Amino acid sequence: MGNICRSPLAEAALRQQSALSGLSLIIDSAGTHDWHTGQPPDDRAQTVAAKNGAPIDHLRARPVRTADFRDFDHIIALDGDNLRNLQAMEPVDGSATLSLLLDHVEGRAGENVADPYYKDDQAFDVTWADAVAGAKALIKSLSRSQAV
Repeated sequence: MGNICRSPLAEAALRQQSALSGLSLIIDSAGTHDWHTGQPPDDRAQTVAAKNGAPIDHLRARPVRTADFRDFDHIIALDGDNLRNLQAMEPVDGSATLSLLLDHVEGRAGENVADPYYKDDQAFDVTWADAVAGAKALIKSLSRSQAV
């Protein structure tokens, strides 16, 4: 939503998994709202990302732009509310495929990535685990589609 918790963690997890796989991707996170534009990720998100070898302190929140729907092949939402927001924002000429991150994980289609914002620090570990699971599955799927 605001691009300071889940989405920067998902970006970091996807960057990390992309690097491990050798798959070269352009990865960027954004929020469906502009509440935190220009702000760094939540301190708790930064702590979890750094602890897992994927620092995010350099990231700054930004809202989704209309051009994103043309510039990216995939736009991945982290929960159903944000997916619906993205579907409502999608321009007629948008070409990106929209999905939930956990749709890519076997047995987890339709699930939301855990939102840690109003919870304790340990909730950020759960969110990181969700983001990594989604990133691994997405990388596996993208690798298969590029091999075809």
